[in-house]
Amino acid sequence: MRTILYVMTALLLVCCACSKDKYYQDSGKHDPAFKGTAMDYLDAVPFYFDSVATIVRLAGMEEVFNNDTLTFFAPTDRSVLSLVRFLNGELYRQGYDTLKTLADVPQAIWQKYLQMYMFHGSNELKDYPQIDYNLLNTYPGQGYLSWFGTPMNIGVVYNDDNGVKYVGYRQLTLAWIPNPARPKENWTIEYIASCNITTYNGVVHTINNNHLFFGFSPYLFLSDVITAQENGG
Repeated sequence: MRTILYVMTALLLVCCACSKDKYYQDSGKHDPAFKGTAMDYLDAVPFYFDSVATIVRLAGMEEVFNNDTLTFFAPTDRSVLSLVRFLNGELYRQGYDTLKTLADVPQAIWQKYLQMYMFHGSNELKDYPQIDYNLLNTYPGQGYLSWFGTPMNIGVVYNDDNGVKYVGYRQLTLAWIPNPARPKENWTIEYIASCNITTYNGVVHTINNNHLFFGFSPYLFLSDVITAQENGG
């Protein structure tokens, strides 16, 4: 219980530092260090990450979250619930088996979509470049490949304050790039609610609850689940 209270306090403090302070200065107003691995952190905050931690294990990625150097943009359980509701509605409508538990999704599918939130190395907000979604040619953030090579963009939005451009609070963002041939089109952009939770093996940034669907594209996820059922998976 003390561990959970400690983590929740840290989470709230980091949230304030990332999205409320007028000026963000390298997380200097709090101590976001968590005494454990990235996997331990997910397990310690079940209110947000119970289903996400289950998916890590179903994807066969628990050892990575315990031992590899990892930056994880953590979706919350709300995005998992939204995905499952969507999948079951569509599976039922199209005459396929609905999902009774998360384990009904094959390991390879969970792994494919989980890794979109995972990046090699340990990076905090200060390590990412500025992005302005209205001026991508000037402030483009930076393209990254996720754990297994999915093209993503990560950047920091410098918000305005009292009409003065870029002097307000700074907020980390993660965007999925659906078509690498057109790398600046049709992004799915997600904003980070809390950032810079440092663990023994990396950093965790929590995506806000407006991230509707785990895996970014519920239709691609649905297609993979249907294919697996048709192939007996």
